[in-house]
Amino acid sequence: MVASRQPAVGQGSQARYERPADLDTVLRRLAEGGWTPLAGGTDFYPARVGRPVRESLLDLSALGALHGIRESDDAGAAGWRIGALSTWSGLARAPLDPALAALQQAAREVGGIQIQNQGTIGGNLCNASPAADGVPPLLALDAQVELASVRGVRRLPLDGFVLGNRRTAIAADELLTAVIVPRRSPRAVSRFVKLGHRRYLVISIAMVAVAADFDQAERVSHCAVAVGACSAAAVRLPAVEHAVLGAPRADLPGILDRLDDASAFAPLAPIDDVRGTAAYRRDAAIELIRRVFAELADERAGAAR
Repeated sequence: MVASRQPAVGQGSQARYERPADLDTVLRRLAEGGWTPLAGGTDFYPARVGRPVRESLLDLSALGALHGIRESDDAGAAGWRIGALSTWSGLARAPLDPALAALQQAAREVGGIQIQNQGTIGGNLCNASPAADGVPPLLALDAQVELASVRGVRRLPLDGFVLGNRRTAIAADELLTAVIVPRRSPRAVSRFVKLGHRRYLVISIAMVAVAADFDQAERVSHCAVAVGACSAAAVRLPAVEHAVLGAPRADLPGILDRLDDASAFAPLAPIDDVRGTAAYRRDAAIELIRRVFAELADERAGAAR
């Protein structure tokens, strides 16, 4: 979703366009105020169809440092470092650890091929849609975001960055430069699944990401469950996560049946809209969790056969 040409601006508009070649220039412009960073524009431009662009735009496409995916041993940010301008198709093809499978599954579900080729992970997070496909897997994987400004660099956990529907903790002079996903153990796994009215090019009714780890006895040593499109921002389900700790992997499919729904799924706050009722979204999310748990249990059973 990287803009490659100067957008048309309205006659008499004070809008400006700049395509800086380095991050320092971008940060200085943001410190001046009045500039809007533009990555791929797959949300930005459709929202302005039929009318001129009046914002002053900083086209980020020339910032090579914000592209690419690599392993990092940087202090406080060890793990996979994903540049904010990394595209979904790039993520889907990257040789990531199997533990990050949920993120790559989500990458293949974002829009269609054209959107995946243009859309960036940084734009998806900054847009902060309740139905953003990238948020649940990154939330389950304990991801952090890196924010840069002329004042310095800071990192926030993802749940401290996405605050609600179209709301984030980014300051006006900051730019999201990277997403950091911590290293997982060799036994760690993750999965992502979404429900929509069709297979592709669809806004989610509900989506679920699960990241889990197992000890040598195949008991759950860590579990993170994140649900998207069922509240103003994707949320984790601590009661569900706690309930599966120590459970044999084979017992995962039946664990939800032993929970009190009212408390276990209290963080969910779905709404009624054209895609589904609140009750349907909630039931769908629970069923998706159940299916992921069953898949994880079945994988181990299949390996043992």
